[in-house]
Amino acid sequence: MAFLPALTATQVATAAASATALTSIAAATQASAAGKFNQDVANRNATIKENEAVIVEQNKELALAKFDKSFEKLEGKTKTAVLFSGAELSGSGLRIMRQNAEEAELEREIIAYDFNIEKQRKFEEANFARMGGTIARNQARSAELGYYAQAGTSLLRGFG
Repeated sequence: MAFLPALTATQVATAAASATALTSIAAATQASAAGKFNQDVANRNATIKENEAVIVEQNKELALAKFDKSFEKLEGKTKTAVLFSGAELSGSGLRIMRQNAEEAELEREIIAYDFNIEKQRKFEEANFARMGGTIARNQARSAELGYYAQAGTSLLRGFG
């Protein structure tokens, strides 16, 4: 039967310090990977918000086109009603059409404004998502550095 040599306290301390250092380095690597992952997720969310802003712009164009089409119908009906009544497109009839055109322009501006506000909101959400990703990455870097410092401290205690 072979006897294992007894380990000295120094050898045990050195082995423990090495194990602690390796564990800390592994934790640092994991912290870095988690931070990078969280930043990637936030960047993906930002891209989605930017794509939503493009969709909002497209919806604005669609809403304006629908409004223009309905206004053209209204304008045609108004013109027909004025002419059918025997009046000419002057005086009251012309004032009514001008008033309708002014109100239509105001309505177009309101539609565009509302959609532009929504589009800006999407861009702000994208910016906040990116900032959140940067914060997550920086927090992970801080944790990573802490783990590396812990590894260094363990090695200094074990070998120093």
